Amino acid sequence: MKPDSQMTLDRHFRQCVGIDVSKDKFTACLQMYDRASDVGCHTMSIDFDNTKSGFNQFVKWSRKEAVKGFPLTYLMEPTGVYYEPLAYHLHKIGQTVYVVLPNKARSFCEAEGIKTKTDAMDARCLALMGCTSRKLKPWSPPAPIYRELRQMTRFHTDLSQIMTSVMNRMESLNHMEEADKTVRKNCQKLIDEIDTLMENNDKAIMQKITEDKELEARVKRIAKTKGLGVTTVVCIVAETEGFHLIENRKQLTSYAGLDVRAKQSGREDPKHAISKKGNAHIRAALYMPALVAVRYNPQIKTVYGRICQKHPKQKKIGVTAAMRRLLLLIYTLWKNGEEYDPMRDKTHTHQKKMKEEDTELEYEPEDCIGPKRDPADWNATDEHGNPPF
Repeated sequence: MKPDSQMTLDRHFRQCVGIDVSKDKFTACLQMYDRASDVGCHTMSIDFDNTKSGFNQFVKWSRKEAVKGFPLTYLMEPTGVYYEPLAYHLHKIGQTVYVVLPNKARSFCEAEGIKTKTDAMDARCLALMGCTSRKLKPWSPPAPIYRELRQMTRFHTDLSQIMTSVMNRMESLNHMEEADKTVRKNCQKLIDEIDTLMENNDKAIMQKITEDKELEARVKRIAKTKGLGVTTVVCIVAETEGFHLIENRKQLTSYAGLDVRAKQSGREDPKHAISKKGNAHIRAALYMPALVAVRYNPQIKTVYGRICQKHPKQKKIGVTAAMRRLLLLIYTLWKNGEEYDPMRDKTHTHQKKMKEEDTELEYEPEDCIGPKRDPADWNATDEHGNPPF
């Protein structure tokens, strides 16, 4: 495709391919944009098969349509797991790939005034977003060990849910009048089989951890914290890819959906709640450990008690705060390489308090130059009866 005549091919020129992925096919559109003149053009949206041959045809088409000598990028949404084969293929051949969350892409379309929602229009919007946005970060696949551990931990969660369902069914059979023996026998057989699968899966997780000695040492060190177990720590580390892309605590809290948002308008009192716009697997993995931590972890127990005292009828607020504390604690211990010290906060608080008391004894808040002095006597006079000032 030839660029628009009003566009200047210089450092402000951008070109990006937007990709809308589904199970069997994906739709692509190439956008060219000149940031200096705010002029752009795009190709027609084209469908390709979501297979290896479709990937090769797509790469040939994009290289043919793009302007030679300028970088070409690709932008897509994480549609379940269907986007992964194409993203891995593009990354493998050395292309720059961006993966943005669907809510951010939708917000961009609404900001541009685009109301139509089709595969072709989504691909065009993604291409435009790739050309105009300045805060996109290139996507890179997670380390193989984290990807495998994430599959194992999610399989553990699925088995736990199935086990709960079958156990509830078994409980109803035990209290049922004249329950069928065949159904009860099959339920018990299913429970035993799920137990075996969970045990084998846990062994596979431990075996996979031992392949990386540094990872094994970190996980076991963090798991010494009261309220945390090896399975929980492995789940958090796998879901965050070893905190590879996490830069600060606020970003991690937002990624897990534990960030607090306020809703207020006019005279309405602000209502606060967690956003839940994040990784649900992390929140599910932290819930039961938080219930244990509020009873046996001294620091989290103190925070939980203070929050429950403020909100006696909403104790789940304290549990949610404990979940956030555990998540940030895992992140801190992972980054610093330290062991958990339950007395650290108390020691730092005591030292800070003692330092403040020593400062108050020596200096006044208004006088930062020297020690404390007596206040001036405004009625004093010299030997001749004149005021000293």
